[in-house]
Amino acid sequence: MAWSNTAAAQEPKEHSELDATVVAPFHAARGERVTQARTFVVRLTYPDEGRSHAVRWSLTLSGPGPQGAVLRRWSGTEQVGADGKSVNLPWDGRADADARERRVLAPEGLYELRLLAVADAGTPQQAQVEQQWPVQVKRGASTAPRVSAFQAGLQQLPSLEGQPAYRIVYANLHSQTRHSDGGAALDACRGAQDPQTAPFGPIDAYKYAQEHGLDALLTSEHNHMYDGSDGTNAAATAAEATALYQTGLAEAAAYSAAHPGFLALYGMEWGVINKGGHLNIFNSEQLLGWERNASGELLADVETPKGDYAGLYSLMRERGWIGQFNHPAPAGQFLVNGQPLGYTPDGDAAMVLCEVMNTSAFSTNDEETENRRSNYEAACNRALAAGYHVAFSSNQDNHCANWGAAYGNRTAVLVSSPAAGMPVSRDGFLDALRARRVYATMDKHAQLLFTANGRLMGERFDNHGPLRLATHFSNSAGRQAADVAIFHGVPGGNGSVTPISDQAELTVTPAPGPHFYYARLTQDDGNIVWSAPVWVNQLP
Repeated sequence: MAWSNTAAAQEPKEHSELDATVVAPFHAARGERVTQARTFVVRLTYPDEGRSHAVRWSLTLSGPGPQGAVLRRWSGTEQVGADGKSVNLPWDGRADADARERRVLAPEGLYELRLLAVADAGTPQQAQVEQQWPVQVKRGASTAPRVSAFQAGLQQLPSLEGQPAYRIVYANLHSQTRHSDGGAALDACRGAQDPQTAPFGPIDAYKYAQEHGLDALLTSEHNHMYDGSDGTNAAATAAEATALYQTGLAEAAAYSAAHPGFLALYGMEWGVINKGGHLNIFNSEQLLGWERNASGELLADVETPKGDYAGLYSLMRERGWIGQFNHPAPAGQFLVNGQPLGYTPDGDAAMVLCEVMNTSAFSTNDEETENRRSNYEAACNRALAAGYHVAFSSNQDNHCANWGAAYGNRTAVLVSSPAAGMPVSRDGFLDALRARRVYATMDKHAQLLFTANGRLMGERFDNHGPLRLATHFSNSAGRQAADVAIFHGVPGGNGSVTPISDQAELTVTPAPGPHFYYARLTQDDGNIVWSAPVWVNQLP
């Protein structure tokens, strides 16, 4: 087998892909209470070695409700490079863009704003990004959906519908430090760093995250940067690369032991964007890789060919490693037999989470107010429809030294409550991930539970007869629900995932066969909370 020692400068750099987001104010400004007018901002960047790309974009506003008609459509083409472009799109709050209808205001309700951006359309380099966000039209008092609550503000959850007690661990499960391309001071951070050049490492990250109120942080370093390069460093030594990974594992264990109440985790972000996509591996004691130096030494402990997701899944299942699909795209990523997010039984066993929403990886915000956010629900739904049993997560992918502080979003993990006074253990946390007892939240104060006939989100079970789906929500900062939706899909059917109710509770009798359901709740400030699915095999 021939091994490439291509210089880093000749390989596409990480984080050089198309990035497209939309700033979508959930509420109109106070002075626009009658019209509900507001301005949407489309932000496009393509930091590809300074080259400019033609990016075709469209933004549609539809509603009210999931079956609502398209009210407005904007579109255009921009030449986009590393500096990026912002496009301001005023909306006057009218129901139709036609001049004859401009006096008709959009009715009250929840609307969906959907962004589609395509770069280099029709070429082998075509890239595509989809985003969707809710916006609310509200001129007066409106009726909020009724959602059953449990006692607000409790980190230690009481038993619910026969479930045991759990402790909610609010985590950020995707970040980088100087061990790869993160760890830059906020006043010097301009994106991804040259690997192993920034000042701050894992210990700094854990300390920062704990001081900013997180319960757990995973530093997930790029597996192919342990040679100190974004490409392949022919002069690197295998011993130094693998020793750095072991240093990270040791530092995480030592920090957790010295700081009861905080869980420090260390793992890797495997893969490359330009050939398949990134995924996190949470619990490998060995460094995985594909690069070799000029002497032919593997710059890792275990060889894993780049882009071979099916092979990686098999290894992960064999070793008991679990993972997360990072910022997934619905096309072109995690290919198996040419299929994006292609299903394998090994992958289903190994992959436990799918990022549904992240803040900007290059945010320097440390006040939890970052408005560059990305939504990956469409891609995660594709994974679910393919047959993957994944729960939703929400992380920050921090490359600057603001671990967990860019926004209030968290991955909330329901860990079986340890004995009184005992901290959550790494093993207990990993067991909760395996059980998919997780919800993704844009608000660190939110608490969401979703059950099916009393069985907790994340579970798989057989069912006879009716199925009662119930959503429970509280927010210790006083936020209320503005909208709730229950979604349904068929695992392995590769079909659509559709909302089936706008109520917090629903009783259905599914058709015989497999199904999954999950809840998505939108708060009155526009922040969203996603439950993990439940998977039901309906018996005749």
